[in-house]
Amino acid sequence: MSRAHRELRGRVVVVTGAAGGLGAALARQCAEAGAHVAALDLDGAGAEAIAVGLRAQGHEALGLACDVSDEAACRAVIAAVVQRLGGIDWLIANAGISARCLLREAAPAVLRRVMAVNFFGAAWCAQAALPSLVQRRGQIVVISSVAGFSPLVGRSAYAASKHALHGFFDSLRSEVAADGVGVMLACPAFIATGIERAALGTDGKPMHAPRQTSGREATPADVAERILADARRGRRLSLPSGTSRAAWWLSRLAPAFYERQMLRHQGAQFDLTPRSPA
Repeated sequence: MSRAHRELRGRVVVVTGAAGGLGAALARQCAEAGAHVAALDLDGAGAEAIAVGLRAQGHEALGLACDVSDEAACRAVIAAVVQRLGGIDWLIANAGISARCLLREAAPAVLRRVMAVNFFGAAWCAQAALPSLVQRRGQIVVISSVAGFSPLVGRSAYAASKHALHGFFDSLRSEVAADGVGVMLACPAFIATGIERAALGTDGKPMHAPRQTSGREATPADVAERILADARRGRRLSLPSGTSRAAWWLSRLAPAFYERQMLRHQGAQFDLTPRSPA
């Protein structure tokens, strides 16, 4: 993919999970760079509110409701964006949910829901947008996480969904490279958003409880700026904070040490008392 095709001015950018947090920051920064933005979210009113704000600043923007876990809904909304804006140059697959519970306590529905949104949501949108992305030699940006390449206690379903993104999109990159389509995965650490307060608990309902973090929480605006800069440079992987970069190297060079440190910082919020054998 040429650098010219990685620029945002005049391009059509689809951002999923755009009603708040990192997705809203990405949508705003893309619009400020001259892109025409389609903001998608399960919260259709929230997506439209983002679009209204962008249009008030003179940008071209759409706000559309989309449940990314629904394959048919993804295909329909991508088709609507192509029809209304003429095509898709960038797909930023940001929509995601978290779950904070031990596997032995989690309802099966929690695992299914996290995979449906985090993994299949990105896969369905990418598959639907691919014809337009190929035609326009576009760019796919997938928002993964530090949990996409390292363990995270109490987030087995979440980490599995993010690891799956890496296998899927790293492989897709090799399929579309000859078509000039770029694929980048971004792995932020902790961001000051509402995703963890909305994390699913053992019963599949939002917990509305704060989390423990490792390192300083980054702002959505700072993370979005770094991710977009890395995508424009044609990077395959974005590690948008010092914590992300430290986690990447430490989890590879000293995985046992990394796991001990992760447990020390994250394990206290879970009951990890050894169970007596039955």
